[in-house]
Amino acid sequence: MEQQPTAAHAIETVFRLESPRVIAGVARIVRDVGIAEELAQDALVAALEQWPRDGVPANPGAWLMTTARHRAVDLVRRRERYARKLAEIGRELETTAPPEEPADPDDIDDDLLRLVFTACHPVLSAEARTALTLRLLGGLTTAEIARAFLVPEPTIAQRIVRAKRTLATRNVAFEVPYGPDREARLDSVLDVIYLIFNEGYAATAGDDWLRPGLCEDALRLARVLASLMPKEPEVHALAALLEFQASRTAARTGPDGAPVLLKDQNRRRWNRMLVARGVTALTRADATATGAPGPYALQAAIAACHAHADTYEDTDWPAIATLYGLLAARAPSPVVELNRAVAVSMARGPAEALEMVDALAAEPALRDYHLLPSVRGDLLARLGRTAEARAEFARAAGLARNERERALLLARQGEL
Repeated sequence: MEQQPTAAHAIETVFRLESPRVIAGVARIVRDVGIAEELAQDALVAALEQWPRDGVPANPGAWLMTTARHRAVDLVRRRERYARKLAEIGRELETTAPPEEPADPDDIDDDLLRLVFTACHPVLSAEARTALTLRLLGGLTTAEIARAFLVPEPTIAQRIVRAKRTLATRNVAFEVPYGPDREARLDSVLDVIYLIFNEGYAATAGDDWLRPGLCEDALRLARVLASLMPKEPEVHALAALLEFQASRTAARTGPDGAPVLLKDQNRRRWNRMLVARGVTALTRADATATGAPGPYALQAAIAACHAHADTYEDTDWPAIATLYGLLAARAPSPVVELNRAVAVSMARGPAEALEMVDALAAEPALRDYHLLPSVRGDLLARLGRTAEARAEFARAAGLARNERERALLLARQGEL
């Protein structure tokens, strides 16, 4: 009886860490991520039955992998009479039965890379990709994903089920694409990881401004991807960007959870170990690049400028404004232009920046974006146009969906 708590804790910990690799290894056999996840869950049930009785195995991750793969082989054999393809796979597996422990970790990593590209396939909506990625690769439960994004649990469950069904019905291959397809799919993978991180870094809605768990999940995914794709500069660049951004987490909120703006942050609370990791990843991105820097490399370079400044006043704003100009040319978007206007305001003054912001007023994508009136309010305040600035902060607060951010904007209005 004394083993029960230890085994239960080990099962929970190991499965969360190893489930992505187990699902990936099994998906290579059954060619269906939905079935692969079910078989991984079967292995978990077997662990719950056996480990408390027999003890935790020396290599619990390998035990789960072997159990799940054996069940995959059994499943293929049972289906032999229904499909010739499955029969052929079953006979191949029968002659090359998996060892009791994975013999080639690199082979497992190849499977994991296939799972990343499958979960982030463009045939799925952005919301479905995010939910499926967190489920299969982040090891989160449906309830955890729902809480993280403030969405009802049944909604997340439906997204995951539909995503698996879509991958199966559209016959999406369990593979890493090559050539132009790989570049297009990689963009989708990176975008999903960045979306997950951003939702944790500055939550779009709810009572909390930060959701550190999502940031940690995204950062872990970025690090795994960088280890699996060491020759892809944008993969290293995304990892660098997230390391730099995550380094500021402890300083971004006060004791009461209220947001602390960049200029007011205590930089001694920035995590210098994460900054160093960001520098290393950005160096790798530069070393593997063969052409002009990509969008994530430019964003990482901007984040590095902030990380290297000892004080807000020491920030190299002209360099940041230049980098935003390059980013606007490489990946144009109204949000990038808005960020460039902020950098220009610091480098060359608020008047020029206000003209840039006013030019964005008609952009449909920014119609309900609370940061547009927020930035405009800040520029107007710096120009001494206080009444107009107050109105802009009030409008920004009305558009903000996050309670912490709304309170910050109302406080800015009150200060004027």
